Order: sequence, then C-alpha cells, then structure tokens
Amino acid sequence: MYLILKHKLLMSLFIGFIVLFSSCGSRKNMVYFQQDSTQFNTLYDQYIPKIQTNDILTIVVTAADPKVTAPFNPLSTMSTTNLTQQVDMALRPTYTVDNNGDITLPMLGKVHLAGLTKIEAIEKIRSELSQYIKDPGVNINFNNFRISVLGEVAHPGSFIVPTERVTVLEALGMAGDLTIRGVRQNVMVIREADGQKSIHRLDLTQKSVLNSPVYYLAQNDVIYVEPNRAQINNSKLGANSNIIISIASLLITVISVLTR
Repeated sequence: MYLILKHKLLMSLFIGFIVLFSSCGSRKNMVYFQQDSTQFNTLYDQYIPKIQTNDILTIVVTAADPKVTAPFNPLSTMSTTNLTQQVDMALRPTYTVDNNGDITLPMLGKVHLAGLTKIEAIEKIRSELSQYIKDPGVNINFNNFRISVLGEVAHPGSFIVPTERVTVLEALGMAGDLTIRGVRQNVMVIREADGQKSIHRLDLTQKSVLNSPVYYLAQNDVIYVEPNRAQINNSKLGANSNIIISIASLLITVISVLTR
C-alpha cells in the first residue's frame, strides 16, 4: 500500500512539474509560411507610406548649373571638400512637416505635402521649382522613419531605417527574430494614420501574411509579439521559481524516505 501511494505521489509531482515548466511545440505553431493555396497579390505601390505631420524630410534641389540651386539648398553651401560624407549629409537642409501638413521651402513658401507619397511630393516640388529653375531635380529622404518592435523578440527596441520600403519581416529581422516563446499566429501591428490608431493581426505561419495591408510598414508602426502560454505561466512564478523548485524537490525526497 505504501509503495503504491509513494509511486502515485512521485508520478503526480513529476508530471505536474513537466507540464508546468515545459510546453509542447509543434511544426504548425513554429514554421513560417506553411504550404497553402494562397495567391500572392501584394504590390508595394498599393501600400507606399505617405508623408505625415511631424515627419522630418531632407530635401535637396539639383540642376545642371549648381549655382541656381543655392537659394534652395541654404545649408548645403556650408559643405567643403574637407568634410566627410557623413557630415555633409548632416548639413543638408531638413524640413519638419507641421500640424497642417506643410513645409516651408526657401522662395517657394509653404508647400503642402501631408498625404503624398515621396514620389508625389517630388513631382509637386519640381513643378513649383520650374518657375525658377529649368529641369530641376529633387531628392527627398525621410530622416525619422522609425519602427518599434516589442515583446517576445531577441532584441526589442526602436529602429530608424534608411528607406521607407521596409516589411514586417525585415523589422522582425532587425530585432533578432521572434524567440521560441513568441506567438507567431497573432503578431500585432499598431499603426497611426490621420490621427487615428488601428490594430492589425498577422499570422506568420500562413502565407497570406504577405498580402496584408501592413506587410509593408509605415513610419512609427509598432510591432508587438505576445508571449505564449508557457511563458505567461512561467512569469507567474516570478523570482521565487527557484525556491519553489527546491522546496518541491525536498518534499519529493522526504516522501520517498517516509514511504520506504
């Protein structure tokens, strides 16, 4: 009788700790883009990020005769051959899109850019410049195209990317990819547009994620990867988990001795 009771107690405790401190993984829960019948139709042109208020833009005007562009590139005239390329880039003129969606350019005054793609903004400024410069060239770059990746990733944080063409997969790659504890079926993308926030859910195990409207990210997007159930259970134990394990081990030992 004692041997049977001992065996049952030990097995119950052992099974309990196995369930508590481990989780069963499967290919279905872990592998990205599993085989299905999804037809790809994502086109970058459909989801090109648009200029928003508070965006910081570097705008450089070019022409066949550099002298005629000087009034439109006030800070670039400070560049010298002794400056490094990095410093030269820092001296190029930057403009912040105000709350009305405008920037103020030399000689041109206010130009409304909010809601335009970068290509559309370039064409609009070129059109405005044509009254002063023959065949002007315009180059626009985002200086604050920031994305944030939080939750169960290897290196959570905010990242400023040099191009506005960045996908959710590239952003996760910058953060070191999801940890083994991250839920791949419910990755959240929080986006703000025109003062309104929206939440999108992505299932990275399905190829349909490649057709999502948030597959290509916009500036200030936030990606959040939630923890799986095992990680949540582990967090409930807190800093005392080692003590609990030690006490449980001691109890098993005591029960084993008493039931001999």
